[in-house]
Amino acid sequence: MTLKRIKQAVIIGLFTYLPIAAMAWGQLGHRIVGEIASTYLTPKAKLAVQKILGNESLAMASNWADFVKSDTAYKYLNSWHYIDFKEGLSEADIKSYLATDSATDAYTKLNFIIKELKKTTLPQDKKVMYLRLLVHIVGDVHQPMHTGRPEDLGGNKIKLSWFNQPTNLHAIWDDKIIESQQLSYTEYAKAINFATPAQVAAWQKEPISAWLYQSHTIAEKLYTEVAPDDKLSYRYTYDHLGIINNQLLEGGVHLAGIINQIFQ
Repeated sequence: MTLKRIKQAVIIGLFTYLPIAAMAWGQLGHRIVGEIASTYLTPKAKLAVQKILGNESLAMASNWADFVKSDTAYKYLNSWHYIDFKEGLSEADIKSYLATDSATDAYTKLNFIIKELKKTTLPQDKKVMYLRLLVHIVGDVHQPMHTGRPEDLGGNKIKLSWFNQPTNLHAIWDDKIIESQQLSYTEYAKAINFATPAQVAAWQKEPISAWLYQSHTIAEKLYTEVAPDDKLSYRYTYDHLGIINNQLLEGGVHLAGIINQIFQ
């Protein structure tokens, strides 16, 4: 596939994605990612975060980007939450696209935010906004359906039944499975936060492009496992909870790594 076709495939997704598809993990999942990240911050990064957010934790800052969707002044942020890829793209295809990506998407905006937060002259209000966005978007791209296919809006058009209630594939991965565990975000974070030092070191060396490819690979597999109107319940949770937990954990570790790098 040529680079031009890859760009077309991704850009089509950006312009057809509805705001509803920009929700990821739900409040609980985002807070889990933020809570886990807070446990891997260096002392210097922890102090920098506190100077920016005050008493607001990374966990509580994580959902600001979804809360402001009620304000039309922030409508321009909708496309910052995701990056969709057409079916059949290889790792090389995705990396080739990202190398020249100039669209408004999660990848370009994460790089933009990181660059901005490294500026010592950045105004305080921008620091707060960009740090909140960083926490949220890093969480977003670890939700596999945020790197799904444009034609179904990252799984939003794949209608399914969850314990006999109508829903869709995207929503199941946003929050249905996570919320079924009936844990608070602090309980959930403690239950899965067992990365080894070797894992932390390896994960924090990974570029953002690697996160996206991993999420997209998971999404592609998820598409093969369901058909429209499938009735899902306990078995689906049993088969996929480990994947979700790992994505939440890696999301937190990746986030901490980025914050540590910014404020080193």
